[in-house]
Amino acid sequence: ELRLLPVVSQPEGGPWLEMLWQLCWHLQRLGYPVVVLDGTAQESASSPGLIHLLQRAPWNDGVDLNMGAMASSLAVIPAAQGLQLLPRQGRPGASPLASLLPYFRTYGLLVLHAPAATLGPLLQHTATTPLVVMGTGAAGVMTSYKSLKQIALDTGLPCMVAALLHGSGAAERRKTQHALHTLQDCAERHLGGPVRTTTIATQNPQDLQRLALQLLENAGTITDSPSVLPSRNLTGTPAYFAPRH
Repeated sequence: ELRLLPVVSQPEGGPWLEMLWQLCWHLQRLGYPVVVLDGTAQESASSPGLIHLLQRAPWNDGVDLNMGAMASSLAVIPAAQGLQLLPRQGRPGASPLASLLPYFRTYGLLVLHAPAATLGPLLQHTATTPLVVMGTGAAGVMTSYKSLKQIALDTGLPCMVAALLHGSGAAERRKTQHALHTLQDCAERHLGGPVRTTTIATQNPQDLQRLALQLLENAGTITDSPSVLPSRNLTGTPAYFAPRH
């Protein structure tokens, strides 16, 4: 089996992406070798990735991504096309992600980083809590709400929303808390369920470790057998490596 952590990507990128890499390093330091399938990065002949694995049998020489010698690095695999293909390859009643096991079983944790519209079909038949990182201002609240709505419509899964604090001022913290409350109110009113929220000071390693532990507690599990879910409510292929911090 393989632990699963879905992370909803944001269209504007920005400093939250740096936070994701730091979060992955904290997860690795907790003893979970991490591989990231990056649904925002396209596979290509010069940058092969998930689609190239899925188009070849996992028992072929040089296909299995066993990067034990690179355990200290963070493997990030381009996966935009491959993640679109997975739902069409899945068995009825089973998670579309089950077919990833032959390739990534040597890892402890699979991070799925992709838009909400891509994650939704992938997370069916999987019990987990996706992470949404909220941007700043009204635009950040609206983008996060759209992600929550997409995941809820596709899977019924609740999400965790993390807002980033870039400074230590009280004014920024109050503004961020107000934005989170606004998002919670919208979700409860229109999506029918509460949303778990947290604030993360990007310069505080303890905050990132706390978030890593919370995510591990709510991580899903990819297995070969069909998953039983609660009732719906609210290495052969080269990888690129995230810079270490």
